[in-house]
Amino acid sequence: MAGRDLRALFHSNDRELEVSEAFTNRLAQWHAVAAALTAHAQHLSSPGFDVEDLESGRRNVLVFHGVGGIGKSTLSRKLEAALGGQRPAQWGELPFPTEHLLPVRIDLARAAGIDFERVVLAIRLALAGLGRPMPAFDLALRRHWEHHHPGEPLEDYLQRGGMLARFSGALNLPQQMQSALADAAQALALPGTVGGAIGQIAQSLVSALRERRQTVRALAGCSRLADVLDAEPDLETLSFATHLLAWDLAQLPPDRAVLPVVLFDAFEDTGDRTHRDLERLLQRIVWLMPNAFFVITGRNRLQWADTGLHGQLDWAGPAAWPELVPHEAPGPQSAVRQVLIGDFSPQDCEDYLARRLADSGGRPLIGGPLRRTIAARSGGLPLYLDLSIMRFLEIRRSRQPEAEDFGDFPALIARTLSDLTPGERHVLRSVSLLDAFSVSLAARAAGLDQEAAALRLSERPFVRHDQDLLWPFHLHQVVRSAIRNADDHTDDRWSPADWRRAAERAFDALGSEWHSCPRDRAVLVACLRQGLALARDFSLELGWLTDAAFQYVGDSVWEPLTPAARTIPGRAPRTAADTLVETLSALARRQHEHRERTAERLAAVTTTGLLPAELEEMALYYLAKAQRDLGRTAESRRGMQQIAARGGRLAPAAKRGLAHLSRLAGDFPTAMDTARTLGWEGRHHRVTGDVWWLHARMDEAADAYEAGRLEAEQHGKAGEAATTQALRAFALAFADPDQADDALDLAAELLARVDLRATTINAQLAALVRDAGHPGVEDRARHLRTEISTAGLASVHATLELVLCFHHAVLDNQTELAAALARLRELTRGGDYAYYTDIAHFMAALPVEPSTRARWLDGEDPTRRRWRALVNNRRQHLRRTEP
Repeated sequence: MAGRDLRALFHSNDRELEVSEAFTNRLAQWHAVAAALTAHAQHLSSPGFDVEDLESGRRNVLVFHGVGGIGKSTLSRKLEAALGGQRPAQWGELPFPTEHLLPVRIDLARAAGIDFERVVLAIRLALAGLGRPMPAFDLALRRHWEHHHPGEPLEDYLQRGGMLARFSGALNLPQQMQSALADAAQALALPGTVGGAIGQIAQSLVSALRERRQTVRALAGCSRLADVLDAEPDLETLSFATHLLAWDLAQLPPDRAVLPVVLFDAFEDTGDRTHRDLERLLQRIVWLMPNAFFVITGRNRLQWADTGLHGQLDWAGPAAWPELVPHEAPGPQSAVRQVLIGDFSPQDCEDYLARRLADSGGRPLIGGPLRRTIAARSGGLPLYLDLSIMRFLEIRRSRQPEAEDFGDFPALIARTLSDLTPGERHVLRSVSLLDAFSVSLAARAAGLDQEAAALRLSERPFVRHDQDLLWPFHLHQVVRSAIRNADDHTDDRWSPADWRRAAERAFDALGSEWHSCPRDRAVLVACLRQGLALARDFSLELGWLTDAAFQYVGDSVWEPLTPAARTIPGRAPRTAADTLVETLSALARRQHEHRERTAERLAAVTTTGLLPAELEEMALYYLAKAQRDLGRTAESRRGMQQIAARGGRLAPAAKRGLAHLSRLAGDFPTAMDTARTLGWEGRHHRVTGDVWWLHARMDEAADAYEAGRLEAEQHGKAGEAATTQALRAFALAFADPDQADDALDLAAELLARVDLRATTINAQLAALVRDAGHPGVEDRARHLRTEISTAGLASVHATLELVLCFHHAVLDNQTELAAALARLRELTRGGDYAYYTDIAHFMAALPVEPSTRARWLDGEDPTRRRWRALVNNRRQHLRRTEP
């Protein structure tokens, strides 16, 4: 099945080099062919099939389309060979007898010099091998030939060579046509001297058919023969004459019947979306020969099922071609006959590279590690693999090729752009700046007032489509990389200034997308990811990114922004966009990194001086939060005070931070007074709840947290809603474990939509409180302690130990309680959360010596009684629920 690869052979002086035309397994495509042919054969044998039915929808075509270089022509050649009896070993047999299959492959590429007349001749020449005339069609063909090639015998034309000479029927066809002519003359009782005059025979035959003479009853069953013979013998008539060929095939006896399989390759060269003259003629062949099967390979899907083509093509729409309807179109789809030829798998890529070049002993010339590198960078694109083979041989002349030698290929640009219109080429370069796009976004990024070019581009095979995504289109990664990074030698290549203007257009288009849907979180994140990348790569002004960044952090969802956070290791930010990328990346990653790492990254950002003042406040605020989590209270307080004093966007949040710091120090009246001034922007309900639960006033705390969650939902803040719900579950877990179950379920539901590590840990703490007094709490606490350490949330360690104190107090386990108290004293030795030791003593009815002098809202004794009551209530609950 594999021949010699002449291109590779003539790139080396090494005569020991084995260069094979490797064919990588296309098993899925073979299965598609097998299924389609099986269905077609069953259709032909059904009682209702009529070869002269010109109205029923057609199901006799299968399309393979894909980007240039994906292997369509190779697949077409292999299918022709396989259907002709030379099936690759890895392909299974067809589920029906194949001896009557007659494959004929026709290359429609411009370089092949094909025209419609040659297409029709090729199909007829393939059938000439049957050894018998096709009388109805041969009469029409002879008439056409003598009209367009006067004085030139068909046998001389065929013997001159060209693509038609490869057919074995090249010698038989003239004889069969002459035989059909002689039989017609005899049936019409014309003199022998007239036997060679097709014009007189055609006129007499038309008259005889319309007069229904018995002498021509053999052809009388072909109801449209007279109309074809009576028409002007031009290409239009020749295209309709293929109906006669289909009729002739249907008259063959069962033992001589054949199923022609016509393979049209390089279908994209038949024209474009404006000029469809050749496509219209070829479509007629497919429609008028329903007893043949057609396998079409080309760069683009067939649009024949689009209703908008009525008038340009004779048959268009889903009723005419039900199996060519696109996936996303409505209506039943019994089969899919438009198959996008996908990329090679990594294994196929390596196999291709191994078999294309080998030494005399059959060992792959390209080593395993380099093969894997090339395969990974190819994205599965066979054209990339082929170009890599050529580059390998070129470099091998002077040195051993290395992985760094295989990057982007300029040839990929030329191959990709070759059949695009100027408008499509412009849009393609514009959208190469984007990770994903819609038709409207592509048009705006290209600076176009109309979307036609963008719409056409979206249908190209190197544009991948996923209807479920916000922006459904994206370029094949290798094609995009080549356009962005390879040296472009095309005539309409862009200068650096062109690329910058395109980046500005794309950036502005993304801003418009976000402003059109300001409350849509998915739009916000998608615009941020792409907008940050453009601003960073082209040093653009931040513009709309400032407001978008504040909305991103304000929602507290923290989706990853990693596509936009590509930074060069060891390189400090050089522009405002660089710095903003690093800031948002640090904030998103803090859900998965130690707070120490977050603090380091944000501290570095604040020293650059590159961010505008309000974005610098963002970095300062979250640095102060990280410092608080790490137990660096004094540093955190200074940062919060600085931000609150500026009165900017984050001033309410900074005031909330100061209230938290007051609470950490045990100054509860100040924390509560501050909470009353915060309003929604400062999350006043959450701050109030944080104070109430420390006083064991759990119902008031739960109500405050619930009010905070409802307020967050009203403002569309998913992160805040999850945070307050987890805290509500924590408060309820002390007072009513049963009610806490429902609260924890809702918290889990809300957390599933966001990425909040600290809040997730709060929910786990709530679950421990709910289960206090039950076995297994200590083991779960050990796992949670590890998770808290990994996150760098030092302040949460103390809360975990307080929860364990509650558990041991409920069980009256004095030994474990003493150990937990010792750990708690050590954790709060610096002063923050020192009152936790007071609360632990309240729980166990132990005297507090010495007191931390926390400023309790209603005094120490009422607070002590409430905490002790919670322990007693839990003991009673456990006795009631014991089995």
